[in-house]
Amino acid sequence: MTMTYAQPTTRTRTRTRHAVPALWRQVVRGAAKDEPVAPAEPDRSAYTQLEIYDGVLAAFDRRTEVLRTIEGSSDRLTAAFRVRRLLGVSQLQATAILELQTQGFTIAARDRVAARAAELRAALAR
Repeated sequence: MTMTYAQPTTRTRTRTRHAVPALWRQVVRGAAKDEPVAPAEPDRSAYTQLEIYDGVLAAFDRRTEVLRTIEGSSDRLTAAFRVRRLLGVSQLQATAILELQTQGFTIAARDRVAARAAELRAALAR
């Protein structure tokens, strides 16, 4: 009798890494004063963060259209494509917009993003 063994299966990653840095999530969610602040991710430049902020600020200006576009999409990939087409933003910006929770579209969140974008622009202008 011949014994056959199953071939070992390779483990594939099922979760993809978020394209948006942790610093961005802290700005949008408004980290509390007593929460530990994670250091900025080393692979994100100030220009990339500014690009994300600019895309999100564009989404704030047209939030009703953006929310309708997202809710009318069948999946995340389609939603990202439609947001990119609606706002004329990059894939990174569309991903950041999709990661916003509904509470992220508040005026306070917009003010935090705008303030952080202004800080980055001032730092880059030096």
